[in-house]
Amino acid sequence: MHSVIQQAKRIIIKVGSSLVTNEGKGLDAQAIEKWAEQIVQLRALGKEVVLVSSGAIAEGMLRLGFERRPTGIHELQACAAVGQMGLAQIYESSFSRRNVRTAQVLLTHADLADRERYLNARSTLFALLRLGVVPIINENDTVVTDEIKFGDNDTLGALVANLIEGDALIILTDQRGLYTADPRKNPEAEFVHEAKAGDAALEAMAGGAGSSLGRGGMLTKILAAKRAALSGAHTVIAWGREDNVLTRLAQGEAIGTQLTAQTAQLTARKQWMADHLQTAGRVVLDDGAVRKLTAEGKSLLPIGVTEVAGSFGRGDVITCVDQAGRAVARGITNYASSEARRILRKPSSEIAGILGYVEEPELIHRDNMVLL
Repeated sequence: MHSVIQQAKRIIIKVGSSLVTNEGKGLDAQAIEKWAEQIVQLRALGKEVVLVSSGAIAEGMLRLGFERRPTGIHELQACAAVGQMGLAQIYESSFSRRNVRTAQVLLTHADLADRERYLNARSTLFALLRLGVVPIINENDTVVTDEIKFGDNDTLGALVANLIEGDALIILTDQRGLYTADPRKNPEAEFVHEAKAGDAALEAMAGGAGSSLGRGGMLTKILAAKRAALSGAHTVIAWGREDNVLTRLAQGEAIGTQLTAQTAQLTARKQWMADHLQTAGRVVLDDGAVRKLTAEGKSLLPIGVTEVAGSFGRGDVITCVDQAGRAVARGITNYASSEARRILRKPSSEIAGILGYVEEPELIHRDNMVLL
């Protein structure tokens, strides 16, 4: 078995709180230095890396003198706010010593549920990657109450994988990976080297009665792998303190548990768009635009649109039809219907002058489109 990380070009790495804070003793500078060095090596191999890091609340508790995790929501938010300063500082220092820039990105699950905010976050992350920056992502625990209670960064890592169409999600944890049972209680427990993401047997294994895997957070990792697989991303769950774990995975060595996605990346994304049987609106294309889309695989530019029907917002899925009303494609629009009506039949160079800003030169980018 070879690691899927060897072929992956865009990787999301999630590190757990117990690893980042050395079991709550404080930010583990030595461990973070090692991960930073390995991420720099991954980038040298031509891979794009996004880091999802826990640890803000744990670090804030330490800085504010809490011996136990507070139960009051505002105390937890205060811990998150204070701890976030230390978390950003230590990552910035570790990477800057290696001449790599970092950026702090605080997200909530709500950011990724709202299509317009989803697209804004996606565009920002892509811009950072183009600029050679390593985004450090964490949940915005300072302002969102329910996510401190119910959210987890395993899920956030999977959502980020979907957001930027990552090839793989690496979940670094304090356990070696998945077992068929709790190895501390069952001497016959077997290590799971590889399985299919979304296999119901894995969930039963982690969430069954008497299992310590669920209590240890392994169930959330299995569910995160299932979620990541929806957009074609594979998942590897491995021990974060394994020597050179990231670089060895990138070299193809099989470490930890590998949960493979069964849907090809492009297929999953296009299937999501194709499943929108009822779309928010439609645009009518001239013959030239239809030819560009269908024969040449081009994006849809405003100049090729002759009419806009319906009411839709940026990030909605809309239908593209030809002059006879036949559906040609569906795709995610970069502009709301009111904006699209103002820029139709206009070259992209005039968008900024008409609207006062420009989101993208395309009305629908080819990567966000499926032909019908």
